Amino acid sequence: MKVFVTGANRGLGLSLVESGLERGHIIFAAVRSVSDKQIHDLQQLKEKYEGQLRIIHMDVTNEKSVEQAAEAVKLTDQYLDVIINNAAILNERDKTIEELDIHACLQAFDVNTLGPMRVVKHFLPVLRRGLEQKTMTNQAVINISSEAGSLSNAYSGDYPYGMTKVALNMLTEKLKVYLKDDDIDVLSIHPGWMKTDMGGESAPKLPKVTADNIFAVIENGLEDEQRFAFIDDTGTPMDI
Repeated sequence: MKVFVTGANRGLGLSLVESGLERGHIIFAAVRSVSDKQIHDLQQLKEKYEGQLRIIHMDVTNEKSVEQAAEAVKLTDQYLDVIINNAAILNERDKTIEELDIHACLQAFDVNTLGPMRVVKHFLPVLRRGLEQKTMTNQAVINISSEAGSLSNAYSGDYPYGMTKVALNMLTEKLKVYLKDDDIDVLSIHPGWMKTDMGGESAPKLPKVTADNIFAVIENGLEDEQRFAFIDDTGTPMDI
């Protein structure tokens, strides 16, 4: 498969790149900065998996940047099989509603919700080229969500993060309806609490485990059709 991953230079994004490469897939790793320090780990993977990894400069908050990245992928490999919208920020973590910086909340929506919208807008034609190629692999749009985006399990705090993930889940549901006749799976996946910069060292789960699970879901599909597209990394339905 040919897989496009955003936020690919660290945390879950980097683990998704590594898992995909281990499975023999071609990976397009999208990063906001291509400085040597920011992509050091990606460069090492590129050397280890020669010919499988392409590093793409892209800022999900800049539509022109996303459009240019889509054109670059088209020129390089013509089509994609999977888009994984992983890039996200967690800000205003411990703020009460009275303390929130609204500009920071807008930034969270720009990255966590509008970012995936921009990516799908410009990369969907590249994904559809995969359908035209009649590849024998699954086509999918995967949005990395969070249990913080569950309305039925809402909690106080993490206002911008939770609200952006609720909106991301709605984007997933709308895309699922829009693409139902295209044979493209659309899923929001809760990755679990992981040892990343966002999750912290107290987290019980390694991002590589989640990444392996997500690729298993992509490769094997879901056994049963379910009402909502919100699942955890093992394919178990989440409360919407």
